[in-house]
Amino acid sequence: MAYTGKYIDKADYRVFCIIGDGESAEGSVWEAMAFSSFYKLDNLVAIFDVNRLGQSEPTSLQHDMDVYRKRAEAFGWNTSVVEGHDVEALSKAFYDASTVKGRPTCILAKTFKGKGIPGIEDEENWHGKPLAAKSEAAIKAIEDNISNKGPHGLTPKSPSNQAKAVNISNIKLSEPPTYDKSAQVATRAAYGTALVKIGKNNDRVVAMDGDTKNSTFSIKFKEAFPDRFIECFIAEQNLVGVGIGCGTRGRTVPFISTFACFLSRAFDQIRMGAISQTNANFVGSHSGVSIGEDGPSQMALEDLSMFRSIPGSTVFYPSDAVSTERAVELAANTPGVCFIRTSRPNCPILYSPDDNLQIGKARVVRKSDSDKVTVIGCCVTLFEALKAADKLAIDGVNIRVIDPFTIKPIDAETIRSNAKETGGKIITVEDHYPEGGLGEAVCSAVACCRDITVKKLAVQEVPRSGKSAELLEKYGISANCIVKAVNQILSQ
Repeated sequence: MAYTGKYIDKADYRVFCIIGDGESAEGSVWEAMAFSSFYKLDNLVAIFDVNRLGQSEPTSLQHDMDVYRKRAEAFGWNTSVVEGHDVEALSKAFYDASTVKGRPTCILAKTFKGKGIPGIEDEENWHGKPLAAKSEAAIKAIEDNISNKGPHGLTPKSPSNQAKAVNISNIKLSEPPTYDKSAQVATRAAYGTALVKIGKNNDRVVAMDGDTKNSTFSIKFKEAFPDRFIECFIAEQNLVGVGIGCGTRGRTVPFISTFACFLSRAFDQIRMGAISQTNANFVGSHSGVSIGEDGPSQMALEDLSMFRSIPGSTVFYPSDAVSTERAVELAANTPGVCFIRTSRPNCPILYSPDDNLQIGKARVVRKSDSDKVTVIGCCVTLFEALKAADKLAIDGVNIRVIDPFTIKPIDAETIRSNAKETGGKIITVEDHYPEGGLGEAVCSAVACCRDITVKKLAVQEVPRSGKSAELLEKYGISANCIVKAVNQILSQ
């Protein structure tokens, strides 16, 4: 929020963040501290409420204010230690913070939990508990400590440089997708192209990355709009936090990108963002074993499951460059958490620039009147399914091939109707673990239907490094594996 105020809104509003001393053990707090000092966010004040007590026992540092001070100063913050129950001291600290330039301010407030309440002040085992029989005495103690019971007559000054009104609705690509039908384009590259296009259309589109911009292709946006690109470095929890902060109060439309596997580090930030009704768009590249030689530590094989579990989320899995551009355009206008899964390998162009791709609407990309099985795949595995269809056709076996476009919401109607036309037989093929991905989304869609069988092809184990085609074969999701699966399901 502070970054948006200083660099995007260019307004003089200030941001205040209260941090518990217990939660300051979280690494994400210090990721944020490092980010804030690096970008010289002098409009940001963090107040550490150092009350000594955690939930189940005292905190690690308790009231060692000197260690807190040294840590905050080491992270480049203007730092002061104050008596947290002294209103005058706090007022002075807040005033002093408003005069500091080029650095954020950290106010370390030494406090006592339950201050002024007999039998509770600075005592353990009161965290989150009702005071019950002690409540009347507690209320009286608090009232007795209020020195000014009448109107205080203080009115905070409004910012003089108000943030301008913005419009983040109806964001469009500045021009339709333009790809030669014979081209081979990675969906991750198409993401960068689309991001620039919506950035041209609306100056409130912002992008951020975790030092992977040359691989996610968000670098294209940085080159086009350097003042709207935020480098968050390898600190994915803070990367997500920055993106969510940028989107607060409807000030920007944030696109947050990194390798999809690294977003799992920030699952808590994403789920809390959803609880807080954030509007944020996540883009995860390098999904699945198809990335090849980089190996399993870089292969996202659980990301679909993670984002499908987020309440209210929309999960895009575009299969070509055109659908990727449309996914970016749709995500920019869709409330809540959106996730776009992109892939590393170059893929053929499947769709035309004017194809009407919609959330929750699958596309049947291969069909005949004699199809015996419906095969559903996305991106890399969709094209493997089309290769398998060609091989099977030689032997007189026709299959229907469906591209779901969005995994959440899944187009249950299209899947059910096509399954019924192909003998109730479905095969799903995904570059993902079987838990929580495409296969399980399809199973949910047909769970109430009689006489429909779903066979899932997915990566069944922790993979190894290798060439992309080799890994698709080894882990059972190549065209050859689809051909075998079709023959097996037809023989049952």
